Amino acid sequence: MYLEDSKIVVIKIGSSLLIDDNKKIRKKWLSEFAKDIQELIKKNKKIIIVSSGAIAMGCKKLNINKKNLKIDKSQAVASIGQIELMNLFSETFAKFKINISQILLTLEDTEQRRRALNAKRTFDNLFALGFIPIVNENDTTATSEIKYGDNDRLASRVAQISGADSLVLLSDVNGLFTQNPKIYKNAKLIKEIKNIDKDIEKIATKSISEYGTGGMKTKIDAAKICQLSGCKMVIANGLLNRPIKKIIEENNCTWFLPKVSKLDARKKWIISSISPKGALIIDDGAKQALSNGKSLLAAGVKKVSGRFRKGDHIKVLDKNNLECARGLSSFSSDEIERIMGHHSRETLGRLLSFETSSRQQPRRWFGRLRSRHRLRSRHRLRSRHRLRSRPLRTKS
Repeated sequence: MYLEDSKIVVIKIGSSLLIDDNKKIRKKWLSEFAKDIQELIKKNKKIIIVSSGAIAMGCKKLNINKKNLKIDKSQAVASIGQIELMNLFSETFAKFKINISQILLTLEDTEQRRRALNAKRTFDNLFALGFIPIVNENDTTATSEIKYGDNDRLASRVAQISGADSLVLLSDVNGLFTQNPKIYKNAKLIKEIKNIDKDIEKIATKSISEYGTGGMKTKIDAAKICQLSGCKMVIANGLLNRPIKKIIEENNCTWFLPKVSKLDARKKWIISSISPKGALIIDDGAKQALSNGKSLLAAGVKKVSGRFRKGDHIKVLDKNNLECARGLSSFSSDEIERIMGHHSRETLGRLLSFETSSRQQPRRWFGRLRSRHRLRSRHRLRSRHRLRSRPLRTKS
């Protein structure tokens, strides 16, 4: 249902889905999973896979017990297992003519906006090249991920960065139940959750002590991130063959619905910045164009205030220094100074990543600045021509 309507899908799989209790690789399961991915590709969906298993694969290679590993040794084992893990994906997916790539991330990478923007561009470029990114936590340098196994939250951050419509968390259960289904026969599967209240939190916390896995609490944390990012999230049984197909056809799982749209989530993030790094001063024509939902042309930029880098938060001011928009700069202040005032055929680029609308009622930004027009998250400010790679180039 929800999955079929999604254009970008992030799927998280744990190490227990790749390696069984006897330390044998579940090759048959992975082949069936690859069939699911192949079907999604045929439906023109963009897929990102977040996978655990580097340490587990390393332990298998070295024939050692994962439980006895200390943090520093875990990092070394992860570096060995990372190659084994990607080889496993490469060999399996190649049979279905699926191209894959690898991206190593930590939670720290996702929380610094500039690094997150770089990751977003990498995802977009890989999609354009026809490759599926397989994201792994960078266990060789990160310690918190190894210690707490917080891949669920990492997956939710990847979904947030990539602008995914749905996040699929494949688990060893069908979803969130009212009680432990292994103990209570009358336990019911909760099919849909719109609000994570105290009762849901209690069920998730209780599952840690009863199941002994501790996995449901981190999944609820991931769901909170998704709900505020405009992304749907589902917890489903990954132990079944063709788990994605089962979600689509049977829907025997738990869906967490977003509280806001992706556009609203983006707008809230943009306007929440307390201290923008700089500002662009634009002329009346550019201001009017923005209020009508049109593009910001470089010709309309009259001055750059402050020094900022790519990805920094900046304001857009009119000639009276009144704020009329906010955004994330796609280029540094130096680069914008070089292209402002230029016209038509020169190869210019998108100056900012944000949106405006033409509402006539005035509003206050954080109780400080008034704007004649409301921001919305639909029409990104763009120049008419795309700025290509650095250094800045122009066409005659």
